[in-house]
Amino acid sequence: MTPTIRDFPDYFETERLLIRAPRPGDGKIINAGLRESIVELRPWMPWAKEIPPVEESEQFARRGAAGWLMQDDMPLLIFRRTDGVYLGGSGFHRIEWAIPSLEIGYWLRTSQTGNGYMTEAVIGMTKFAFEVMGVERIEIRCDSRNTRSAAIAQRAGYTREALFRHHLRAPDGSLRDTLVFARLAGD
Repeated sequence: MTPTIRDFPDYFETERLLIRAPRPGDGKIINAGLRESIVELRPWMPWAKEIPPVEESEQFARRGAAGWLMQDDMPLLIFRRTDGVYLGGSGFHRIEWAIPSLEIGYWLRTSQTGNGYMTEAVIGMTKFAFEVMGVERIEIRCDSRNTRSAAIAQRAGYTREALFRHHLRAPDGSLRDTLVFARLAGD
């Protein structure tokens, strides 16, 4: 089924954050965040094996901008409103417009953890997805050993629905268990 393209903005704000779609030219800031955080991301994110060249991060930014236009995979960049510092990445992924549902993924720069930014971002993204995009169901999935990621989902009001045992290969090659958290529009 081909989804109906919906009209909604590619950015929104929360109390402390500006959250927006990637744009051409964002590759350098994305790459700097990855360089700072690659060691912490490696155990959890399959795409964080090596630091990509800036050109690859720029390609990601451009594909992300196109994803917003096509509304099929919609990455987001998170900035602190007061000074414009790039804090990390997130996005609306695995979008199923027939339901409609999606998955939120996220990571935060190492130097910015512990300030509640990602919880605030996930709460803001959840509100945007339900109220502006018209989504019915949102999931957050994480490795069961990633307690910090699971805590963000819980603080953002998501309910743990499942534990998929030996569901995927972790970046280190071991079998991982995946936690699934979800919220519905009516929750």
